[in-house]
Amino acid sequence: MRFHVVKRDHCPLWKLLGLYVLAVAVALVLGGLLLLAMGVNPIAYYGRMFTMGMVGNKIAYKSFENYLKVFVPLALTSVALSLAFKMRFWNIGGEGQFILGAVAAATVAFKAGPVLPEPLTLVLMCLAGMLAAGLYGAFVAALKVRFGTNETLMTLMLNYVALYFITFLGETKAPWNFYLDDTSARPIFTSFASLASFPKIPIGKFGLNICVILTLLIGVLVYVYLKYSKQGYEIAVVGDSVGTARYAGMKVNRIVLRTVFLSACLIGLAAAFKVGTAGILATTITDDVGWTGVIVAWLSQLNTGAIFVVSALISMLQYGSTTAASTFSQVDSSFADMLQGAILFLVLAADFYTRFRIVPVKKGGNDNGNG
Repeated sequence: MRFHVVKRDHCPLWKLLGLYVLAVAVALVLGGLLLLAMGVNPIAYYGRMFTMGMVGNKIAYKSFENYLKVFVPLALTSVALSLAFKMRFWNIGGEGQFILGAVAAATVAFKAGPVLPEPLTLVLMCLAGMLAAGLYGAFVAALKVRFGTNETLMTLMLNYVALYFITFLGETKAPWNFYLDDTSARPIFTSFASLASFPKIPIGKFGLNICVILTLLIGVLVYVYLKYSKQGYEIAVVGDSVGTARYAGMKVNRIVLRTVFLSACLIGLAAAFKVGTAGILATTITDDVGWTGVIVAWLSQLNTGAIFVVSALISMLQYGSTTAASTFSQVDSSFADMLQGAILFLVLAADFYTRFRIVPVKKGGNDNGNG
């Protein structure tokens, strides 16, 4: 007996959401069994993780501020990646583009911070991060449209070029290397927080970083851009069929270059937000948002609104696991990565079930799945 995969005509929204919730629940149960094996109470651990340690904490607002520092770069990077993915340009280079954006923004902070007003310095940091990351992404797009190179492989390799570059900056003590602390005997990055730092809006004791507001605003603009602009329509057409786009007279190469440049620019902006909030470079400045952003974009099915919801949940998972790890010493903070992987796998399985069905085909039956 053979089996055919047949596309479903329609899956009700309630069933879709129910399966997604079930997939997440199963992942949590599997994680709970692993916690039990390590001698940890799953309910206590999950309670600490999902509340991010804010319950009964007198400085809970600080925990929420730190949570937003995780959420902002992840959400903005995920939105940026979705732009390229909608066009079926597989930009796996978020890590490298983020690193170059962070280095460019930090360079402006060090050089312009002492001589320019802080607001102008922050604007220039954002522009520099966007330009550096945008050109890094556009380079791959140019190779794609000119020579037909594989963008997945190219962006993946360029991630490591950027990683080795920032590692070189962090390990090379030299008079020209202003990124390092010249008072330290060993090479460590120096802070520029006193030169430029994104401001916070005080709400009682809580300080709302302006980057949070800007990220939400950018999300709205990207949604409008994709939904109602001519350029957004072109992205959708190219994503559906390059042949159809060319037949309709669209300049596909230009659309690819423009969209990938914009995607990488937004990743560079996320990097500027991150480094401008942290006030210091680091070899781990990305916190893997380039990789996690791919997961978030696909879990959200490239829906801009859903990306913010999924980013909030994944950020809660990551930051909450770090918080819980400080209470439960048996569990490493990387438990979040395992749980995140399980959720992704099971949600993708649920998504497959909602889109397709497996039909047995008897020997000699028709090939349309009805035999």
